[in-house]
Amino acid sequence: MEHIRYSVAACQTDAPNPIERKQMRANTDRICAMIDSAVAGAAPFLPVRLVVFPEFAHAAPVFPTVAELTEKLAVRIPNEHTERLEAKAREYDIYIQSGSMLETDAKWPGVVFNATCLIGPEGILYKYRKVNTWIPYEVHASPHDLEGYDEPLFPVADTPIGRIGCAICYDWLFPEAMRQLTANGAEVLVRVSAYMDPWGATEPMDWWTIVNRCRALENTAYVVAANQGASLKHYPPYSWPGGSMVVDYDGRILAQASPGPGERIVVAPVDISALRHERSTRRGHHTLAHLRTEAYPVYGAHIYPPKLAESETDAAALSYERNNELIDEAKRRLSDDV
Repeated sequence: MEHIRYSVAACQTDAPNPIERKQMRANTDRICAMIDSAVAGAAPFLPVRLVVFPEFAHAAPVFPTVAELTEKLAVRIPNEHTERLEAKAREYDIYIQSGSMLETDAKWPGVVFNATCLIGPEGILYKYRKVNTWIPYEVHASPHDLEGYDEPLFPVADTPIGRIGCAICYDWLFPEAMRQLTANGAEVLVRVSAYMDPWGATEPMDWWTIVNRCRALENTAYVVAANQGASLKHYPPYSWPGGSMVVDYDGRILAQASPGPGERIVVAPVDISALRHERSTRRGHHTLAHLRTEAYPVYGAHIYPPKLAESETDAAALSYERNNELIDEAKRRLSDDV
C-alpha cells in the first residue's frame, strides 16, 4: 500500500466583508498570503498538501435579497479568484479548498448559490454548492430544490492525497450529508464554515467542536474544519468564534485554534494510509458497513421544501419571509405525520 501522509492547514480569516465585487480582490490577496505562510511554516517538518479556508472568506451575503446579491457580489465560477488559487496550487503542488463565494450560473438564471471549490495543480476538481442553506436567513438556492438539477449534490475528488469531499457550515448539522460524502468515497471531510456565537468552540454551547468530532468518528474519516474568525465589526450582527480544527477518524482533536476571533492557521498530520487500513480491518464501529438503511422510513417522506405549486417554490423568489413560510409548512406536515 502506498504511504500517503502529509499536513493539512485550516486557515481562519478575519477580514472586512466586501460590499462590491472589486473589494473581493483584497480578500483573495490575504488568502494567497496565508497559503504562503501555511506552506512555509510547515516546510521543515511534514509538508502541507491541503489548505482549507472558511465560508465567506471571499464574500458573505450581507444583502438581504437575491437581486442585490446578484447585482453587487455574486460571481461566475471559474473567475479571477479561482484562477489565482489555481496558480498557488501549481506553485506549491497543493490542494486548496476555497473559501465560499456567492455564485451565479447562466444555467440557473435568477439564482444565487453559496459555493466553494477544491482546486489543485490540475485546476478545479469540484464545485460544491451548499445543500442545506441556513434558513430562514440565507436566500441562496439549494441545488437540491431546483427542478432538473443534474449535477452531483455531494461530489468527491479522487486526488493523490486521498479522496476529498466538502460541505458548508449548516450542512454539518445534518449527519446524512457527511454520510453521503463518505458513501461517495470521501476520506477527508472538509468543513468550510462561518459558525457564529453562541454555537461556537467554548462550553457549554460548543456545537462546533462536538459536531466536528462526531462526524469524524461516525464516518471513520478525517475532518478539516476552517471556521470564520471575523470580529463583530467585520460581519455584524454576529461575532465569529474561530476554533478551526483538524480531527482524526476516531474523533481525536489533532489541532485546534484557540476560540475567539482573529486570523489563525492550524496545522496537523493526516495519514491516509492509516485511515485506509483502519477501514479495511475494522469490524466494530464500522458504521457505514453496519447501516440499516431501510430502518429509517423518515427518509422516504418528503419534508423540506414542502411540495407546493411550482410558482410558489421558485428559487429566485426566495426571501427571509418566504423561507419562514416554507418552514412553517414543513413543520405542519411533520405534525400531521406524527
